[in-house]
Parts: sequence; structure tokens; C-alpha cells
Amino acid sequence: MRHLKLYLIVLGLSMTLYGHAQNKHAKQSRFPSYKGLVMAGYQGWFNAKGDGADRGWNHYGNIDKERIGVEIWPEIAEYEKTYKTPFKLANGDHAYLFSSYDESSVKLHFKWMQQYGIDGVFVQRFVSNLKYAKGINHNNKVLSSALEAAEKYKRAIAIMYDFSGMHDGDEQVVIEDFKKLVDSMKLTNRGNSQSYLYHNGKPLVALWGVGFNDNRKYSLKNVRAIIDFLQKDPVYGGCSILLGVPTQWRELAGDTEPDPELLETFKKIDIIHPWFVGRFIESRLPKMMERIKADLAWCKQYHIGYVPVVYPGFSWHNMKPESPLDQIPRNKGQFFWKQLSGSIQIGAEMLYVAMFDEVDEGTAIFKVSKNPPVGVTEFVKPEEGIPSDYYLYLSGYAGKMLRKEIPFQNDIPAPKSKP
Repeated sequence: MRHLKLYLIVLGLSMTLYGHAQNKHAKQSRFPSYKGLVMAGYQGWFNAKGDGADRGWNHYGNIDKERIGVEIWPEIAEYEKTYKTPFKLANGDHAYLFSSYDESSVKLHFKWMQQYGIDGVFVQRFVSNLKYAKGINHNNKVLSSALEAAEKYKRAIAIMYDFSGMHDGDEQVVIEDFKKLVDSMKLTNRGNSQSYLYHNGKPLVALWGVGFNDNRKYSLKNVRAIIDFLQKDPVYGGCSILLGVPTQWRELAGDTEPDPELLETFKKIDIIHPWFVGRFIESRLPKMMERIKADLAWCKQYHIGYVPVVYPGFSWHNMKPESPLDQIPRNKGQFFWKQLSGSIQIGAEMLYVAMFDEVDEGTAIFKVSKNPPVGVTEFVKPEEGIPSDYYLYLSGYAGKMLRKEIPFQNDIPAPKSKP
């Protein structure tokens, strides 16, 4: 018994003395806090037939049969590599698309972020994709390209694990994946001037999909296991946590599981991130701003960060034909700007734009075509008088207001480039 006690004392001293040295994260980052930043979600999930990923036209729809799953067509003039589709433009030429699998596409996106003043992105990492070879291969290729581009263009980057499609027991999939990213891809240990986003002095990891009441196949217990690992593991832990939660998370109502344990879990993390896409239209914005104001007050009470979601518009008619085309119109940027300026005015210290590149649900802020294909398939009509880069410009402009680099203004700024 005496020898056992001595061993435990020595072991405790060893962990105290060397525990910090064993941790694999760099001590700091070029981006020490999410506060003052406008970050966007980055899907990076698009594949083209022939891009080398062997996933066909992934997330574009069954293009070989001229079936499309996107609402807006990307502007492809600046891409180094593009892929011909059967769709035709008004002049009879074939329409082309890009692939996220190509490093050059990812680099172009980060170049735009730098040009327009968008601070960085959360690279989406769907747990369901981590369980098969082609999915993990694509995700790793995109993330590797994004890490390199973030360094090159000095943009912030973080990962966001999306729990959609996750099952009970998959928490170990997430834990093992994070270990591999830290070890093989040097996710958070690229030196003290790295681009990985930190918050509260620690690498920030986003976990999206906590508390939704839509019959998900995982539980709060699974989520807590991941949180505990990321916060407490002596080697890979010591992380800050952002939780993606339902709109009515605070009341445990509406889209939220009525489980009081959710609120107790929320009090133990660093940032609350409620999902608002598709939850309101422009006429309901004042009520939405009141919700954000109340969310902020709750988070302030418990010393937790809060980041609202803002989005330019919404449509998924080509994925779900029963829904109307252009379901939540962009209104020449007015809908987007009212969210950006309104959130800043009521005290938001950080913003999340959904999404940088999601043409699937019509929420992309990157450059979209003013000349989409014509024919049977309908696309959201390009806005007259609005340049293809307007939503990039508005996002960067809002970032300057957020940091008080320019005066606050309610009125939407005029386009800087020509339509």
C-alpha cells in the first residue's frame, strides 16, 4: 500500500510538471480571439466529375442527367480549373463549375476573403463523411488546402464538426479524427503566428448540432464526451468550444429539446452559436433582433461568448421542388445588411456568416453568376444593379464597423464595383 501511494504521488507530480509540455497545441495564434471578427461557414463539399476525388458531381446534383441541386450558379471566370456541364448559357455555350477538391479553388476563395476583408472561415467537417474513405479523403484534401491558403492570405481558420448524420457511439470517431488532424496535419501547432483561430487563449473547435429536437441519432451524452475530451485531455485538450444550437435554445422550446441539462452544458462552454437560417424573413427582423438581444443578455450573465448567424437569403427549390423558388429574397442586400448592422448595434462582438460557398440553399456570399444557365431548370434570378461580389463587400464592410474602424451606419453601403 505504501509503494502504491508513493507511485501515485510520483505520477501526480509528473503530470503536474510535464502535463503542459505534453499538450500538442501551439501556445498562441495570429488570431487570439473570435471577438471583432466576421467569420463565415465554408462547406468545401463540391466535387466535379473528373476532379480526381471519384465522387462525381457531389453536392451539385445529378448533372449527367441534367438535374441540379443548387439555387445559384457560381461565377467561374477566375477559377484555374473548371468542369463542363450539360447545361447551356443563353448564348448556347456550355456552363462550367468548379471543384472544392482542387487546391486552386480553395486558394481563390481565401484570396477573395483577403481582398474583401472577411476575417476567415470555419471549415465544415461532417461526422457522417468521416466514416468512409472517399469522404475522409475529400475532407482532408480541402482542409489541407484551406490551412495552406489561410497561412498565405493571413485569414483565420477553425474546424466545425457538424453532427448531422451522427449516431450513438460516433463520439469516438470525432475524437480520433481530431487527434489525427493535430498529429498529421498540424492543425493547431503550426507555430505561435499560425492562422488557427483561438479564443480565450485556446484553440477554438466548433461543434454544431446540439439540442435539436428533430429525432437525431445521438444524445447529449455523446456530445458531452466530445466536449470533455476537447477541454480536459492532457495531450489534445485545452480547447475552447463553440456550440451550434437551435434558434430557441434559451427557452428550450420550438426547435429545441426540452431538456434542462442542455442549459447546464451550455454554461460550460465558450461560445453559443444559434442557427437562424430560414427561421425568419425580412419583415420579421425586428423580432429576431429582440431574440438576439435577449440571447446576449443570457450569455453575458454566465460569462459566455455569443455569435449570431447572418445570411443573405434562402432558397432550396431545386433540392425540394415543393418549396418556392427564392423563398427568402435577398432584396439587393437589404436583408443581409439589416442583420449585420442590427447585430452590431445591439452589442454582438463577433459574427458568423452562413455561408461562404453554399449555392445549394442559396446562401453563398462568394461571387455568383449574373449569367446562369437557361432552360428547364430555374435559378434564383440575379439581382439587377448588384455586382457579383456585393455580398463579399458587405461582409468585409461590416467587419470594419464591428471593430469600430469606420463609423456605424444603418444604411446599406453602395456597391463599390460595377454590376
